[in-house]
Amino acid sequence: MTAQPSDTALAPAPRRPIRDLPDELISQIAAGEVVERPASAVRELVDNALDAGATQITVRLLAGGVRLIAVEDDGSGIPQDELPVALRRHATSKITNLHDLETVATMGFRGEALAAIASVSETALLSRPADQPHAYLLDARSGELRPVARSSGTTVEVKELFFSTPARRKFLKTDATELAHCVEAVRRHALARPDVGFAIWHEGKLVEQWRATWQPGQEDVQDALARRLADVLGEDFVAQSLPVQHTEGAITVTGRAGLPDAARSRADQQYCYVNGRFVRDKVVTHAARSAYEDVLHGQRQPVYALYIEIDPARVDVNVHPTKIEVRFRDSREVHQAVRHAVENALAVPRATTLAAAAEEAPASSATPFFEQNVPATPIWKAQAAMKFDELPGHRVSDLGALWGTPGPAGMHSAPQEESLPVAETASAMAAPTGLAAVEPAPPARGTADAAQPWPLGRALAQLHGVYILTENAQGLVLVDMHAAHERIVYERLKSQADTGARIASQPLLIPATFAATPEEVATAEAHADTLPLLGLEISPFSPRTLAVRAVPTPLAQGDAVELARSVLAELSAHDASTVVQRAKNEILATMACHGAVRANRKLTLDEMNALLRQMEVTERSDQCNHGRPTWRQLSMKELDALFLRGR
Repeated sequence: MTAQPSDTALAPAPRRPIRDLPDELISQIAAGEVVERPASAVRELVDNALDAGATQITVRLLAGGVRLIAVEDDGSGIPQDELPVALRRHATSKITNLHDLETVATMGFRGEALAAIASVSETALLSRPADQPHAYLLDARSGELRPVARSSGTTVEVKELFFSTPARRKFLKTDATELAHCVEAVRRHALARPDVGFAIWHEGKLVEQWRATWQPGQEDVQDALARRLADVLGEDFVAQSLPVQHTEGAITVTGRAGLPDAARSRADQQYCYVNGRFVRDKVVTHAARSAYEDVLHGQRQPVYALYIEIDPARVDVNVHPTKIEVRFRDSREVHQAVRHAVENALAVPRATTLAAAAEEAPASSATPFFEQNVPATPIWKAQAAMKFDELPGHRVSDLGALWGTPGPAGMHSAPQEESLPVAETASAMAAPTGLAAVEPAPPARGTADAAQPWPLGRALAQLHGVYILTENAQGLVLVDMHAAHERIVYERLKSQADTGARIASQPLLIPATFAATPEEVATAEAHADTLPLLGLEISPFSPRTLAVRAVPTPLAQGDAVELARSVLAELSAHDASTVVQRAKNEILATMACHGAVRANRKLTLDEMNALLRQMEVTERSDQCNHGRPTWRQLSMKELDALFLRGR
């Protein structure tokens, strides 16, 4: 039986007069936005400590920060007469006018954190400037101010958080969970300030401690930052990441970008800073993810720590209560700068670092396999060099099947091979197009080749027509020949493709219509000139309906409506040139996959070595277009462990 609403519930509520809210309630409302949990208070107090010029910050917690949060620093301190003012709402020393607000260079600037925290807790403020004879302690609840002993600096004690708002306290998690959030809040600050030491104590026990790795006057800031990253995120993060250093216009991007092999299932190691402030920004996140899009497998998430330096006047940090989001004046230039920075870092083949490692390592007394007295020819009969022009299916060098307009001169000819650090003979130059056309036969065994070390070594054999086994200075290398050649062909196609060309399109016999949202209709009309570059023709069929009249030729068998919706969503969210480039790259990747050497194709040693040499000079050759690794290294130490040698 359905319950009927009572007459009282249906009666209109009596009108309440409009009135000013009491100051305490105003502060408690502000605290609801600023202080979500103990970690929020920790973040705000550490912000103030950093703005005060602290070089050492200590955070002491009880019960995960619920019973006590004490933040101690050795900064400039607060004079005695300014202590009561510091606890007032919107009282700050950071800004004085609108220009200061639009060019904020400090972590805090609103002047509401201390007042908001004090309204929902028992707060005490203890501080002493260096030129003051002794410190003063201010009790926020009673307003009592008395002298105490303390060295120069400031201590803020927050006890019994949310005691005055018990409903908010019920939403807090366990002490261990709240502690983890507090540690993460301090960790985010520590990653951006290698010049400041941090220590976290919980229940009287030291939980984390990160000592300062940089002092004023030192030149190598990047090295100090790498040491801080290793201390905070672990040595593996630095070992499995690449340095980022890129300047584009007025934007500088530094930090470290994780290798694709170090990607995780969750985006829990992605740290981005704008002028030293930790932020979560969709523009930056998308830019970093797009730089990894053709080197990550599946839905894996990259790891990185990126630091963006930009004119404070070109970024608005006053757009979120917790200041974790920002708004850029020109988001496109930031997106391009971040993407190019990460792409450039990932472009260098990792195999090149093996040569440097081999030069630093002591020479082994053992004779390498390829210098032993073994027959110069393999035991199986060598086949002729591969000729891709004679293989059935797609011709990867023929872009005419992909682009609707003629490409530049030479685009339809066979790809020109990369120059390599080996002398090419006249016979090699005249060889047919294929792997063997790049690399001449290896020199006779026993010849000195120390001046030209090959990071991926020399080919030994082919395993089941799928893998290539090679020997280098570190040990054994296994190469997935299809994945490796797929990346080589893909990068060659990208470099040859004319960015102004259009993707060939195929008209639909019956246009595919679909009910579109007002945003989709507006996007289709605004990007009427961009859609043909993608091989799409989308036009209004009615005020609320769009018609797809043509689709890209390589995708003609797909769902036209789903393709149109996804492209319109991309164009609505991102820059048109970025969407066009991504769409072209996806089609090029499909062509490269079909054109690469297939499994069970037997290669000669010359062809194997040619593939290795191409990998060493091809960008992003460590992963195929789908993000799978192309090669793996097994060191002599790992091989010895397999056979229990030295035990």
